[in-house]
Amino acid sequence: MEYKDLGNTGLKVSKLCFGGLTVGPLQANLTPEEGGKIIAFAMEKGVNFIDTADLYNTYPHIKKAMEFSKRELIISTKSYDYEKKGAESSFHKALKLLGRDYIDIFMLHEQESIHTIKGHWEAFEYFLKEKKKGNIRAVGISTHKVEVVKLASKIPEVDVIHPIININGIGIGDGSRQDMELAIKYAKSMGKGIYGMKPLGGGNLINNIEKCFNYVLSLDFLDSIAVGMQSIEEVLYNVSAFNGWDINQSIKDKLRKKPRRLLVDFWCVGCGNCEKNCTHNAIKVVDGKAIVNIENCILCGYCGAYCPEFCLKII
Repeated sequence: MEYKDLGNTGLKVSKLCFGGLTVGPLQANLTPEEGGKIIAFAMEKGVNFIDTADLYNTYPHIKKAMEFSKRELIISTKSYDYEKKGAESSFHKALKLLGRDYIDIFMLHEQESIHTIKGHWEAFEYFLKEKKKGNIRAVGISTHKVEVVKLASKIPEVDVIHPIININGIGIGDGSRQDMELAIKYAKSMGKGIYGMKPLGGGNLINNIEKCFNYVLSLDFLDSIAVGMQSIEEVLYNVSAFNGWDINQSIKDKLRKKPRRLLVDFWCVGCGNCEKNCTHNAIKVVDGKAIVNIENCILCGYCGAYCPEFCLKII
């Protein structure tokens, strides 16, 4: 496994980051023990970096993983807090549920503009104070916006940026893949640690996984890439792909046969873009939320490209 310095944080992270959302209640809904075993297996295979968030409710899974494997694990988490009180609560919740006395990286979740960053700055200042005390090792922001990557690059207090990046530009809210590449390159030149998210476009590009991985692995300005995993087979596939190893055909076959479905996340605003662009009549907006007709859905993933809120995912 390749390891890289995460900007100027002093943290050396594996090129493959375990995307912690997928094992939790928002997706696979594995028990902490089930999810913990999968995370621990990845740790034993050389993955020393995991991405999670207060929203994901996967702290118990990560704690279990650290009980199963004694290898190093660098944990990055995030919250939507905008006031000191909320940030303090989220920080201590993470410490308690992870069973740790420090957090490696704490970030503001899904920042959308300079106004969002300013509106959450009180929470960010709390994280900065904890960093000065040695209780947080680095602070940062996650985002789907090119503009925010550029803005965060110029904020000295930001150590780490977690941007969306994939070969088709799915989920980028305000520009193209090329725009995001340029913004990330600039952030890297400013000494920021960069780890990308959604290389498979939230599962919408799962049918082109090799091409997708080859793309993100070719970007030398990415220190790490977070990939969601919810089975031992997915860990083996991803570790092999990131190491440049041949992938066992039986693993490929098993993953190809794995049942998948189109998930509509709870933050769907019912804009109707997916319904208008689905040529298989598989999505309808009912009572302000997109509903999937599983009989008509062919899991093409095209709808994900039309969702401005990035709430359509194939899991």
